[in-house]
Amino acid sequence: MRRAASSYPAAESPAAADSHLWLTLNKLLPYLWQYKWRVLLALSCLFTAKLANVCVPLVFKEMIDSLSSTQQALALPALLLLLYGALRFSTSLFTELREILFARVTQRAVRRIALEVFRHLHQLSLRFHLQRQTGGVSRDIERGSRSISSLISYTLYSILPTLVEITLVLIILFVRYDSAFVLITLASLTAYVVFTVKVSNWRIAIRRKLNEMDSAANTRAIDSLLNYETVKYFNNEEYEARRYDQQMHLWEDAATRSQVSLSWLNLGQQIIIALGVTLMMWRAASGVVAGSMTIGDLVLVNAFLIQLYMPLNFLGVVYREIRQSLADIERMFDLLAVHREIADVPDAIPLMAGPMEIRFSDVDFFYESNRQILYGVDFVIPAGRTLAVVGESGSGKSTLARLLYRFYDISGGHVRINGSDLRQLTQASLRAAIGIVPQDTVLFNDTIFYNIQYGQPEASREQVLAAASAAQLAAFIELLPDGYETRVGERGLKLSGGEKQRVAIARALLKNPPVLIFDEATSALDSKTEKAIQASLDNAARGRTTLVIAHRLSTIMNADEILVMDAGRIVERGSHLKLLDAGGLYAQMWALQQLEESGDKAASESPATHEL
Repeated sequence: MRRAASSYPAAESPAAADSHLWLTLNKLLPYLWQYKWRVLLALSCLFTAKLANVCVPLVFKEMIDSLSSTQQALALPALLLLLYGALRFSTSLFTELREILFARVTQRAVRRIALEVFRHLHQLSLRFHLQRQTGGVSRDIERGSRSISSLISYTLYSILPTLVEITLVLIILFVRYDSAFVLITLASLTAYVVFTVKVSNWRIAIRRKLNEMDSAANTRAIDSLLNYETVKYFNNEEYEARRYDQQMHLWEDAATRSQVSLSWLNLGQQIIIALGVTLMMWRAASGVVAGSMTIGDLVLVNAFLIQLYMPLNFLGVVYREIRQSLADIERMFDLLAVHREIADVPDAIPLMAGPMEIRFSDVDFFYESNRQILYGVDFVIPAGRTLAVVGESGSGKSTLARLLYRFYDISGGHVRINGSDLRQLTQASLRAAIGIVPQDTVLFNDTIFYNIQYGQPEASREQVLAAASAAQLAAFIELLPDGYETRVGERGLKLSGGEKQRVAIARALLKNPPVLIFDEATSALDSKTEKAIQASLDNAARGRTTLVIAHRLSTIMNADEILVMDAGRIVERGSHLKLLDAGGLYAQMWALQQLEESGDKAASESPATHEL
């Protein structure tokens, strides 16, 4: 089984890490090459800017040499000054043009990849989303999107310009001076690059551990905040704080190791740079003393050293950031690589509109290989009819709805609509034909109006209000200060369970699908509201193929057929009266619920008693 998206790989060898990084780059390049003309023009501007920058010390050398000569006319330095200023401006001009040309490429690549990941996550199966850790996944997407911009910026604005400048400087040193300058420069650069790469590769494992601790701490914090009410119920604020602090302690240790190793890396880099600069200046000063070089040559070599080693000093940081950016992007691409368990077959057909018959034929289903949920389930819901399913918790009732929505594929048998196997239908057309009122309603952190309209985003305000009225929700909303614009809070926590279920009912009614599923749709409602809404549900179900998964048997008395499930099998079937006459499990459940309801009624009608 594929590792969870929020887990980090074990420490890899440098060769394996480099292989992964090149694979990540290969995945990223097509997003950039879509704008190849912009890329090529930006690279041209980059080269021109660096050429102008390298020419600045050459002009400066000529100025110094001309000013040191008593025979030189004043016109020549003036021309050199103008050329010096023009080259300085050209460096800035072409640098900014490069950024202007490439800005759209960078932001569009970030947008396209983030959108692709977002869509892919929505296409993954319910199994993935039940196992994922929201905090870790969100942090992976956040870091990955940010790292794409960082990678492009570091590569185009730091690595390539520095490489171009080094190449131009080496050519000039080789042509104008003896090979010692080139050898010292190459030796310094080689030592710097080798040292930086070796140490940075060693630090990758430390950085990966730091990211792991960061994601784990973020996951723990979000999980705790999402379950705010549960934390409060059990007075576990300090317990949650200790758990979070344990994770942050691990993050602190990893961050400290990362910072200390970074300091040692910086120190080693500065030693190499100091040795290289000292050797170059010693060689240039010796040339001036010997008369083979002018003061202008000494200034030129010094200017070249400054131009090389300043970006080279930053190159170490850039290399580390590029490696980290690639690792973060790899994490985001890992999400794209997660297998889509439920996917349309190549020749999938759309489900045609009209009355719909649902047929389960000898259906088996496993959540896991050692956990079978359904055993040979077989039933038919004729078009326009209502089938109810009852049974104890864990009997497999809600699994039927998930299979009908094709959140999972069945392990054996067939599920058909109008004779077509669900696996041969497009998921979009299948789910467009089904409306559901789930047992556990989770709402978006938006307005009541938005949450109802979500059932049909193009619906008019009048249609939304009509759906709310049909779900017995309008009177409640009118009492709110902000009415339909009232925000419901994270996961709808500002509403009661009954209010949330009525929003879900309104949303399903607004969708107006040919197939309806009520998964214990009135379980959170009081008896009075349940009776009022039950009439609306009965009206909504009229003429539609309806699957009702119920706990309260009084809500499904009028169903055309009732299935009784036990441990994943259908043990009884028939109408309400027929099942009562059979005296089996359904009759026992009915008698028990009647007894409970009569007890609740007697308790509510008895006079209140008070202790003295």
